[in-house]
Amino acid sequence: MSEMVLIGIVALIVIGPKDLPGMFRALGQFTGKARGMAREFSRAMEAAADESGIKDVSKTIRAASDPKKFGVDALKDATSFTKGPATQELAAQRKAAKAKADELAKTTQENAARAAVKTAPAKTPAPKPEAPAAVADTPKDKA
Repeated sequence: MSEMVLIGIVALIVIGPKDLPGMFRALGQFTGKARGMAREFSRAMEAAADESGIKDVSKTIRAASDPKKFGVDALKDATSFTKGPATQELAAQRKAAKAKADELAKTTQENAARAAVKTAPAKTPAPKPEAPAAVADTPKDKA
């Protein structure tokens, strides 16, 4: 935007305020003609493409590249890791193996606890502490 302001200021100084509106009018007409020529060229190219059948070929290519036409969705479902009978069967096998491992671990812990109880030495009562020796009477005040 600042560049456009700079160009406008330079044009005002070089061309002058008197001739500036005429120059902008001529510039607008030139821009309009250039846009019209570009539109006409684009239409001519589209018409030539229609006559040669390129438009039909491009439609065919677009239709061929459409993933829904080739069953890509079915392929994605088949390769999905969360669906399908094989995946569900594998999940069931893993669940059964985990339950078996948990049961085995619990049994092992129980057996270890029983073995520890059997091998532990019998508890003997702790010896009673001896009574403290009598302290000799000493006079409190030696005065």
